[in-house]
Formats: sequence, C-alpha cells, structure tokens
Amino acid sequence: MRSLTYTVALYPSEEGYSVSCLGLPGCWSQGETEAEAIANIQVAIQEYLAAIAELVPSDQRREVNVLV
Repeated sequence: MRSLTYTVALYPSEEGYSVSCLGLPGCWSQGETEAEAIANIQVAIQEYLAAIAELVPSDQRREVNVLV
C-alpha cells in the first residue's frame, strides 16, 4: 500500500470531533476524540478511494505526479 497525504479539517462538535477531507468531496467522519476522528477519516479516505477505483475503469485511470 502506498502512502498519500491529504489535508483534513477538524471541528469540535457536541459529540466530539467532526473531520472532513478537503480534497475528496463528501468524505467525512467523526470521533469522540481528535485521535479517534483522525483514525476514522483515514479509514473513510481508504474506502472513498476504493469506491472510486471500482467506478472508473482501469484503462481510464492514470497516476501523475503533481508538484504544488
């Protein structure tokens, strides 16, 4: 498995913390603590990317390096 870095936004909420991945629309999670929220968004990102991989045929996908 390769390592990727994503920026997330972490917000305090009544239930603990809400977290969303800014680069993946609709990818969000939550947790009672910051650490739990971060662990949960890591799983959410993995599942999001797996779902995208199933939706887009492999012959239409490309990996590119982007310097920002």
